[in-house]
Amino acid sequence: MPNQVNEAIENHYTRPDVGSLILAALARAGKNLDQLTPEDLTPIDAFHIRGRAATLELAQVVELDAEKQVLDVGSGIGGTSRCLAQKFGCRVTGVDLTDEYCRAAAMLSAKVGLQALTDYRQGDAVNLPFEDDTFDVVWTEHVAMNIPDKARLYHEMYRVLKPGGMVAIYDVMAGPSEPVLFPVPWARTPETSFLVEPVELRQLLEDTGFVISDWTDSTEAARTWFASLVEKIQKNGLPPLGFHVLMGSAFQAMAQNQGRNLQEGRIVLGQIVARK
Repeated sequence: MPNQVNEAIENHYTRPDVGSLILAALARAGKNLDQLTPEDLTPIDAFHIRGRAATLELAQVVELDAEKQVLDVGSGIGGTSRCLAQKFGCRVTGVDLTDEYCRAAAMLSAKVGLQALTDYRQGDAVNLPFEDDTFDVVWTEHVAMNIPDKARLYHEMYRVLKPGGMVAIYDVMAGPSEPVLFPVPWARTPETSFLVEPVELRQLLEDTGFVISDWTDSTEAARTWFASLVEKIQKNGLPPLGFHVLMGSAFQAMAQNQGRNLQEGRIVLGQIVARK
């Protein structure tokens, strides 16, 4: 069963040769492909609600610095890893189920000169290909929604963290007024969506052995951000560079449902930091 779920999730995210699609979109947006900066990639890089702002807020809570070894679980095309490496000088390893994303991530990191601080491995979040006690910070944004075995996920994060290390989570959770309307950016149907309520997530983390040090509900900020995004798309259409390059033609319906899910309390957002 888990393999079938993984296959369905990979199919959901994989677009053939996504790296070339991204480069073509950058060229259409007027970017010089020989002189790309991390900022040029921002409209497509931060594939999560509230984008780079949310990433930097979480990084401040974790007190990231250049001494930290970071693992980004569910690293996608590498946007978060590049943001953290650029802003804080830390070394970031990304792991993602989708091989196509790992290749695109490495290519884009090289294009913006961050290949020395970032590297990417194809792998499964519930069976991480790393030794025990390896990382100072395990980071994850908008990933757990696709993982049914949450206990195993957080156990693996705990295992690869050094003693005293931190897990940094920014995730979508089940809201008080389910069910979720599909399709959404993480799933086209309920079969690949596995949301837990905040109280369940807290219990899972504590059962794993984590001590929670920060828990922020960021649902309201997400609602405002999403309303503004949808309004922009309705007014100006899709920009040359945006998440639709990754998700294809279904993205507009996904974005509308995501907005409704937030407004109607079907999903909530949380920023959580916990220590091993």
